[in-house]
Amino acid sequence: MRCLFVTILILLSINSHVSPTAANLAVKRPPLQVPLPRAAYLSSAFYHQSCPNLESIIHQKMSAWLKTDHTMAASIIRLHFHDCAVRGCDASVLLNHPGSERAAEASKTLRGFDLIDQIKAEVERQCPKTVSCADILTAAARDATIMAGGPFWEVPFGRRDGRISLAREAESVPQGHENITQLLRTFEELGLTFVDMVVLSGSHTIGRCSCHAIKQRLYNFTGTGRADPSMNPIYVNLLKKRCRSDASYVNLDFWTPRKFDTAFYRNLEKKMGLLSTDQLLHSDMRTSGVASLMGSQPQLFDTQFAASMVKLGNANVLIGKEGEIRTKCTAVNSY
Repeated sequence: MRCLFVTILILLSINSHVSPTAANLAVKRPPLQVPLPRAAYLSSAFYHQSCPNLESIIHQKMSAWLKTDHTMAASIIRLHFHDCAVRGCDASVLLNHPGSERAAEASKTLRGFDLIDQIKAEVERQCPKTVSCADILTAAARDATIMAGGPFWEVPFGRRDGRISLAREAESVPQGHENITQLLRTFEELGLTFVDMVVLSGSHTIGRCSCHAIKQRLYNFTGTGRADPSMNPIYVNLLKKRCRSDASYVNLDFWTPRKFDTAFYRNLEKKMGLLSTDQLLHSDMRTSGVASLMGSQPQLFDTQFAASMVKLGNANVLIGKEGEIRTKCTAVNSY
């Protein structure tokens, strides 16, 4: 009996000296490894060492161009959106070959390619094979906003350029005649909310639209042979006078077309949204509250626009060793 008692004491003594860590390993499972979102790999300091003058180069080229053509600001913002809406922000819209996104019907009125090419050429001269076209276009859209009077935001860098660009995929980009449900679906696929959709639509405070794109709203809405009843009749008459030709252009914001402000939202309250998708922001109960709020709170709009543009620029980005760093934005690298 004495031997049994001693044996038990020895076993208890051994167990009391087992490392707590070793004991825990026997019962605890390792923590789950949750992958970081792609945007977490981007950083505003990404090029601080490899291309310290990047943002200065972009700013100077943008400023010089906009001094001779102020309409380019809206065009660059639109080009950025079209890029991100297809395969994410990977500069696929810049590729120029038969059957690419640039060849799509939805891309026919896109502008700004030459400006991006100019920026890229100078960046390559100073920092060869370092900066992606996707990062250049994203930063150019930020600078375009600032130069039109809009807010500043830090652009996180580190995107890679895609190698695939298909015209058929570009046809899915909103063209101004969709309903709110379709628009919401498009933005949700980019990881954006209905608030982001309403706020980013506020970029229509600058820019123009071809008369061809709104012809149906003016003369034959849904086959009725009449103008869209949701439009202000006085506004309709003004547009008809200015749209003598399908090739003519009219401003998206009737009152302050060269100023980045909240007049766009106030126009919607007066039934003066040029695109049907814009006017629906005010009439659809899912978005009308946000549209009214943005129209009455300019500072809130600026803050939210900056935040939503960062989210847009982070949509489905390529990172790490994915894609490539193009040496020319118009073509994939040849190896």
